[in-house]
Amino acid sequence: MPTQILLANLLTDLPEMTIAADSVDKELMDRPRRWSIDFIKRFMIAFGLLSSIFDFMTFGVLILLLHASETGFRTGWFVESVVSAAMIVLVIRTRKPFFRSMPAAILAMTTLIVVCLVIALPYTPLAPFFRSQPLPVEFLLALAIILALYVATAEIAKKMFYKVVNF
Repeated sequence: MPTQILLANLLTDLPEMTIAADSVDKELMDRPRRWSIDFIKRFMIAFGLLSSIFDFMTFGVLILLLHASETGFRTGWFVESVVSAAMIVLVIRTRKPFFRSMPAAILAMTTLIVVCLVIALPYTPLAPFFRSQPLPVEFLLALAIILALYVATAEIAKKMFYKVVNF
């Protein structure tokens, strides 16, 4: 729905606006690297494809396993897409494993706030305005599993990507 798309764009942009204040890994400060269009293109293709795989996984869970209604599907997709977009920024912001490179406090805080807001939204009086509905516990569990798999797979893909690209 248009209101969900606008809200999703706003919420995913909030943590990303704080990236300018983020900390940079020491080894990148010691030996700065130049960005290249070829690198950016390869990065976008690799991680865009990975994102699409997990999008389809979410669709499959919502439709085939949870038999979500139209509103349930929209709500589930909204929650998963915003939470995964916010979380994946923490993974791709560094070459290190994400848990070994602490983000700036403002990035971590805005990411946490956005994740909490998005998960809570379907249970608030604002839900009908955004054509959302409360999600069943099964979906929240499935969401946690999908997100854990996505983060783990992104970490593996990131390690392989930097090995191949040699950036």
